[in-house]
Amino acid sequence: MSAPFSFRLIAVDGAARAGEITTAHGVVRTPAFMPVGTQAAIKGVHHDDVRAAGADILLANTYHLMLRPSAERVATLGGLHAFMNWPYPILTDSGGFQVMSLSALRKVAEEGVTFRSHLDGAMVELTPERAVEVQTLLGADIAMQLDECVRLPAEPDQIDRAMQLSLRWAERCKRTFEMAPAGRALFGIVQGGDDLALREASARALADIGFDGYALGGLAVGETADAMLDVVARIAPALPAAQPRYLMGVGMPSDILDAIACGIDMFDCVLPTRNGRHGLAFTRFGPINIKNAHHADDPRPLDPQSRCPAARDFSRAYLHHLFRAGEALGGTLLSVVNLFYYQDLVAGARAAVAAGRFSDYVAQAKDEWAGKRDLHGA
Repeated sequence: MSAPFSFRLIAVDGAARAGEITTAHGVVRTPAFMPVGTQAAIKGVHHDDVRAAGADILLANTYHLMLRPSAERVATLGGLHAFMNWPYPILTDSGGFQVMSLSALRKVAEEGVTFRSHLDGAMVELTPERAVEVQTLLGADIAMQLDECVRLPAEPDQIDRAMQLSLRWAERCKRTFEMAPAGRALFGIVQGGDDLALREASARALADIGFDGYALGGLAVGETADAMLDVVARIAPALPAAQPRYLMGVGMPSDILDAIACGIDMFDCVLPTRNGRHGLAFTRFGPINIKNAHHADDPRPLDPQSRCPAARDFSRAYLHHLFRAGEALGGTLLSVVNLFYYQDLVAGARAAVAAGRFSDYVAQAKDEWAGKRDLHGA
């Protein structure tokens, strides 16, 4: 490993922050948006396009990769960076989200989680120790603790139980991670549902354990957008200022800007590529559903000023045709458009924080989305 993991703040504007995370595989500029490569691939998009969009770091999934092709196989093939030919930083989630999303296939106990594989039905055990081992074998620059995430709304005792269990798992992950190769990082995950007192208790306990970064998990899982923002606004400033703050699984462009305003540094979400595959393009002027019939005769590009060639060089009529014809290229092109848009959104946020005008940047973006500046015929 070349460089040790570190984080430095470059500028602050209110609670919003701009900084840099240094890893062994490069620097991550924050605020950062991480495209999601669940199975070591950004679905339908070439790595070169992901990098050209401006992504410094990708997210890959522990649960899926431990099942196929297996962490041990990836390790023998040189680690995840070599395996997927992405020589830049990688963060791996711990599998905790699957504890929730695959609820029909798992059992949670103090020791860990027992899954029935969605691939072949085999029983698989994922403990805090194994979660760290898998992420170490994969060679992740940033690993996440194993946690239990509950879907909201949930009963208070269920939220409390999951939060306390996640803290005990955090301690076990930290002990195991101390044996991992130098230069990598482990993030703790704040749980507690929509209960602010539980969230604060979780944040304090994780800070006492001591991690290289801190994430807010268990959000965007059924609660309202206002409830999510209430948690972020209260808890993000309570997290250690000297480490990165990561909001997991979020989300919509407006949510990202609101969370940056609260002091969040890192984001991931499948929305850019998932929505792209279904015909929805994110643009400066709001979302465009390219499958709508009125685009069939529209010769204009999505955005002639975009950095993205796909947004500049193809007509809306052509993109509409690709989706109507069932051509996979349509989903690929809109996924690329969306990845560029998300990277431009956070790049603009970084520049605005550095210039001390972040609130103006947010106001301008939201005015454009609302059509108050230029409807652009969308």
